[in-house]
Amino acid sequence: MEIISDTTDICIHRETAAAIGKFDGIHIGHKRLLEEILARKNDGLAACVFTFDPPPAYFFGHSDKKELTAKREKRLLFEKMGVDILIEFPLNRETAATPPEDFAKEILAGRMKVRFLAAGTDLSFGAKGAGNAALLQKMGPELGFECRTIDKVCLDGREVSSTLVRSQVEAGEMEEACRLLGMPYMVMGEVVSGNRIGRTIGFPTVNILPGEDKLLPPNGVYFSTVCVGERNCRAITNIGYKPTVSRDKVMGVESYLYDFDENIYGRWVEVYLHAFLRPERQFESVEMLKKQLQQDIAAGAVYAPGNQP
Repeated sequence: MEIISDTTDICIHRETAAAIGKFDGIHIGHKRLLEEILARKNDGLAACVFTFDPPPAYFFGHSDKKELTAKREKRLLFEKMGVDILIEFPLNRETAATPPEDFAKEILAGRMKVRFLAAGTDLSFGAKGAGNAALLQKMGPELGFECRTIDKVCLDGREVSSTLVRSQVEAGEMEEACRLLGMPYMVMGEVVSGNRIGRTIGFPTVNILPGEDKLLPPNGVYFSTVCVGERNCRAITNIGYKPTVSRDKVMGVESYLYDFDENIYGRWVEVYLHAFLRPERQFESVEMLKKQLQQDIAAGAVYAPGNQP
């Protein structure tokens, strides 16, 4: 997958089918949009995703920087889906003030060579957010592209949105978040050395430190799957500060992998959270922590997740 990042100087030499959006979470509504452009690969068009960096909500001060899907995670998921080109367009005062008509003419039709565009009903772009799907449908024929508006996806009578997914993750409702995402919620990171307490008590773990921009569910223990390269490993994962064995207030994601004992320090792994097991707590002793971990591991051994990554 070609990634165009940190530049407004876009120059694509292939005709494209494109989708524009924030794509926070890449939920089943986003995937419906992406299906449209991926289908156009059969017509010889390159599947292209246009997104913004930083996210518009953060840039305009409407939210904190916490994202459902961090930049590296988005790149991985888009590539797995078959996207050919990902544009991470710099959002600043100058680019945010671009008249929507100029954006459609100069960037979409000109630099991106768009021939097909999939637009959500809530698409907003250009100066003061004045650009929308209706404008693109009006301008498309003269600029040489077709614009198709894709309706919102509903689940149980509710519109699927990043806001809805966020509310489920923040509540620790990982199974519901999985339904909305079409896959378990993912936290990706580089494996780092922990305090090695787990290994000394018979429970070696894999530790990653999520970025500050990553939205995490409540501190606690979760049934999970950890992907190491092409290998999917059943696991249980603790999110939090490990208060029994550490006084450092460092937020970590620590996973015990079943039937796994390899040195993978420095490698990037994906942790997929299936369901909440129990809240994080401080135990009176390491021995009490060990007994609880034995119970957690036994519960994880028989847990059967409905969706795999």
